[in-house]
Amino acid sequence: MTGIGLICAVGNKTDEVWRNLLAGKSGIGRITQFDASKHACQIAAEVKNFDPLNFIEKKEVKKMGRFIHLAMAAAEEAMCMSGLKVTPENAENVGVHIGSGIGGFDIIEREHTALMEGGPRKISPFFIPAAIVNLAAGHVSMRFGAKGPNEATATACTTSAHSIGDSFRIIQHSDADVMIAGGSEAAITPLGVGGFAAMRALSTRNDDPEKSSRPWDRDRDGFVMGEGAGILVLEELEHARARGAKPIAEVVGYGMSGDAYHITQPAPEHEGGFRVMKNAARDAGIKPTDIGYVNAHGTSTPIGDTLEAHAIRNFFGDHKIAVSSTKSMTGHLLGGAGGLEAGVTVLALRDQILPPTINLENQDPDTAGMDFVPNHPRKAPIEYAMSNSFGFGGTNGALLFKRWNG
Repeated sequence: MTGIGLICAVGNKTDEVWRNLLAGKSGIGRITQFDASKHACQIAAEVKNFDPLNFIEKKEVKKMGRFIHLAMAAAEEAMCMSGLKVTPENAENVGVHIGSGIGGFDIIEREHTALMEGGPRKISPFFIPAAIVNLAAGHVSMRFGAKGPNEATATACTTSAHSIGDSFRIIQHSDADVMIAGGSEAAITPLGVGGFAAMRALSTRNDDPEKSSRPWDRDRDGFVMGEGAGILVLEELEHARARGAKPIAEVVGYGMSGDAYHITQPAPEHEGGFRVMKNAARDAGIKPTDIGYVNAHGTSTPIGDTLEAHAIRNFFGDHKIAVSSTKSMTGHLLGGAGGLEAGVTVLALRDQILPPTINLENQDPDTAGMDFVPNHPRKAPIEYAMSNSFGFGGTNGALLFKRWNG
């Protein structure tokens, strides 16, 4: 991996995101993108002070949903960090794999309003390409001239992890030398928030937003919707060395599994989560005891947190593993979560410091004895780190990274 681009509620650049996570800063506040006064949930983790015109020509902005704007910004930073230039000579070996769990919810709602108020003639000709999931990857490929594999995954909250893992496999199979991979989401809209609230999935701690996302805390009451993007530049090692690039970390393992159990709830004991971690470790050829840190899915839901903790405990056994959920600060980016958290996991390896789980004041007794890096970052010598992602429909992904020692 040679580039990381992150944008979320705690920062619009990778360094800012990382600095604020280590400071334990919450990006959650009252919703400003629409009037949420009639909603049960009135809080979210919004990206702040973001101007798409810094990355996209004015005439192109209206052709894209907000999730595409965010993906373009993150991809721009990741490519800049990598130092990679796409040329006619290498273009066919540079691919893009960027997904989204929902895509252009903002555009769908806007155009539905136009239809209801003015009839079919009021629908924008850019409606469909501005909203469909694969156009984040499409626009990024056009921005950089990347003519290799061009794909978009939509596997709910596991989307980004699958995008990165599948890109890892694409490079392994020599279908590309470089993949721009990750995910983006921007579903903080009346319908998006209302839909998840109708499921009773969201926190309603409206009067104390910064304390609302509290994974593994006894008083958690649901997740907080976030938005943003996480894009990585994955590169075949010899290709990176040949151009003098310095890797940040290595992708060494990728696991997938399915629960085949329920549309929203994990299987008992999160058996699918256990298997996905086992599959990632097997792919990497390492033992659980080699792993020093897990960036967990950790959404702050009563059932999900407990079951993920059980899966982690079952997988690691007596091995004392440090686990944290940065969703306590960034909210849950849905399909963009795995990309953001993969980037954060790599930064933890690079700097040998673990980001905290904030708002962990009274640890759930069901997770007694587990180390969730509560409230403060911690220095730690770690060689391998894992990032977990789980999605509706029982779709699971786990990524394993190794510290770069070259």
